[in-house]
Order: sequence, then C-alpha cells, then structure tokens
Amino acid sequence: MAEVGGGRPLREIVEAFKGLAATVNSETTAGIEVAVFSRACSLLSPLFTLLGIAFKFAEMDYIAKVVDLEEASKTYLTLESMLEHDIQANTVRNRGSHSRNLLRVKRGIDMVKIMFEEIIATEGNSLKDSASKAYTQVFAPHHGWAIRKAVAAGMYALPTRAQLLMKLNEDEGSAQKQMSDYVSASALVIQYIDRLFLSRELGIDW
Repeated sequence: MAEVGGGRPLREIVEAFKGLAATVNSETTAGIEVAVFSRACSLLSPLFTLLGIAFKFAEMDYIAKVVDLEEASKTYLTLESMLEHDIQANTVRNRGSHSRNLLRVKRGIDMVKIMFEEIIATEGNSLKDSASKAYTQVFAPHHGWAIRKAVAAGMYALPTRAQLLMKLNEDEGSAQKQMSDYVSASALVIQYIDRLFLSRELGIDW
C-alpha cells in the first residue's frame, strides 16, 4: 500500500483516477483493467490512515480488499471479466469474492469523494462534519451498531483541516483544486462500477 511521505499524495491519487476516468470515457478500450484499478485504489489508503482512529476499521477493510484485487489482476485483465467469472461460478455475493470486494472498494472511493465535496463546500478548520456525512452516507448503512458507535467516538480525534493539508503537502488553494478533480474523476469510476453490477441485475446495496 502507498504511504504518505515527502511527496504530494493527493496529486498522485488525482492523476491515477483521471486515468481511470479517461478509460471509462474511451470507446476504444475493453474497460478498466484490474491491475490499473487496484494500483489507483492503493494510493487512497494513506487518506484513511491520516483520518485516524475513526476510520481504522474502514482502513483495514479497504486495504485488505485492494490487496485481493491486486491478486485478482494476475488472473483477470478487466473488472468486467472478473465479475463475469464470479457470475458464472455463482460466487458474486460470497464472502471474500472478488466481486464483493470490488463493491466494498468502490464504497471507499465514494466515501473519499463525498468527504472532499463537503470539505470544498464548507469553511472552518474542523473535518468532523465532512467526515461524518461521508461515513453516514456510504459506510454506516452496512456497519453494525458497535462499529458505528466506535466511528462516532473516533470523530473527535480527526485531524484538523490544516493538519490534513499539511500532511498532504498542499495549501488550501491547491488542495481544493486537487479535491475537485478527484470528485469529477471518481464519479465516473463509481458510475462505471455501479453499471457493471446493475446492468447484470446484481444490485449494489449488499
């Protein structure tokens, strides 16, 4: 998994997701490759780390699922072919299946998207409202009471907005630009994954 160092991880994330979005928009490709997708997703893992204890469970779960997709990339070329294999094997909803893990990684992408949208739209130094809204919309419906309670308690240990930007090596202006670009690119990727499931009548809320 990627780690935050002296670089500018937010820019790496944005460039990777712009690449995925370009693939979605292309009419000449076979779809998103599992290897390229899993690499882009691995770049997001430091963000969960930076958010601290509130998102520790989400971080551990997300990283494990991305690692599974990295392994799957040795067998399957595209996300679509990976999903089709699980459909043929009747294992789409099985615990630990690549398809199930893909859906959970997508939720991680979506949580970051919503959090960035909220950060862009709000002022102030606290991330609590932005992170809480993102968690409530994306993860909370799929978590039990104990996890939801632990996340709520951990929200008080979130870094401040200034601390997060400092760790990402961005100032307010550059961070807003990068976050906005991520929101746009990730939305296309999320829609693409949703279509893979919904077009096959597999659902996405499980």
